[in-house]
Amino acid sequence: MGRDPGLPCRLLSAERAELMPLLRQAPEEDFARPTACPDWTVRQVLAHCAAALVRIVENRLEPGVFSEASNAADVAERDSWPLTAILDELEYGFTEAGPVIARLEHGRLDTVALGEWVHAGDVRDAWGVPDAYGGPASGDALALLAVAALRRGTPRLCATLTDRPETELWLGAPAEAGPPPARLSCDTPTLVRLYANRPLSGAPYTLTGAREEELRLFG
Repeated sequence: MGRDPGLPCRLLSAERAELMPLLRQAPEEDFARPTACPDWTVRQVLAHCAAALVRIVENRLEPGVFSEASNAADVAERDSWPLTAILDELEYGFTEAGPVIARLEHGRLDTVALGEWVHAGDVRDAWGVPDAYGGPASGDALALLAVAALRRGTPRLCATLTDRPETELWLGAPAEAGPPPARLSCDTPTLVRLYANRPLSGAPYTLTGAREEELRLFG
């Protein structure tokens, strides 16, 4: 799979265009709503997203960065910030991090953009926005999901996407021998929820040859 260095930048730019207007016009009380991320509100998810992107922009990538403890510390640091400061930092990160990620060797932080997109979906989901883990940028998100699944070595799987006619997406690590590839039939948001370990929305899906827990890319 050849690397597309512009992919993370496109995905982050798309999220900036789609998410930031939604955030800027929302009442402040909506940012206290719980999300699919245990113990994190919408505000805390956004604080994490902003901190991660700015760390990349400022090259503050010391050992242990993006660990659970590091993420919690970044969020706690922003607890006293006004909401507008978090949103400003997030928009700055969406704007500046993509080109930095593109220049890194071996695409080592490419999938950070996928995590940011999933977290944007967490916010939309918490607010009841339709198609929270879909939308116009989902094609680029699926391409990065394939990269993440390959790196993580999830089971080889062929996904038939019911909302993308005649589309098959191959995910996971190829194997020269062993069992046949798993099969998954579902729509795009359900595939994202399965791989991102997010609550399923009740949309129908069929999975054979693998278990849900084997697909999870995030804890």
